[in-house]
Amino acid sequence: MYKQILVPVDLNEQGFADKAVEQAVWLAKHSNATIHLLNVLPGIHMSMVSSYFPKDAARKMMQDAQHQLKDFASQHIPEEIVHHQYVSEGKTWTTILEHAGRVGADLIILPSHKRSRLDKVMLGSVASKVVENSPINVVVIKPQAHLQDV
Repeated sequence: MYKQILVPVDLNEQGFADKAVEQAVWLAKHSNATIHLLNVLPGIHMSMVSSYFPKDAARKMMQDAQHQLKDFASQHIPEEIVHHQYVSEGKTWTTILEHAGRVGADLIILPSHKRSRLDKVMLGSVASKVVENSPINVVVIKPQAHLQDV
């Protein structure tokens, strides 16, 4: 079974990562695994981006994301499950894969965004890149669709 489960979460979308974390919790309970939650902030230190914000904005964004992730974890992961939270910065899909290597993940559970009808046949770009480039197993949790949407 899996021992180190990485779950990238997008804190900007309410309810987006809930199902992925629910699956990770179930697996962790049954295999005594550790859950690693990861929130990736896109390039806030890039010179093009950072020049538009006050000097300490990046630090405040990082701190705010850490607090939000801690709150998210306390709401969705029972205390008896060993888990860690990380906030990182960079290109989302590459940061996910780099972090998976850093924590020794043997599974990534990744939520996929709900897309328009045209996009429903494809995964979101981040999920697609992670699946395509990951050396470890990836489980993609698709958003719940109603039968009339299919």
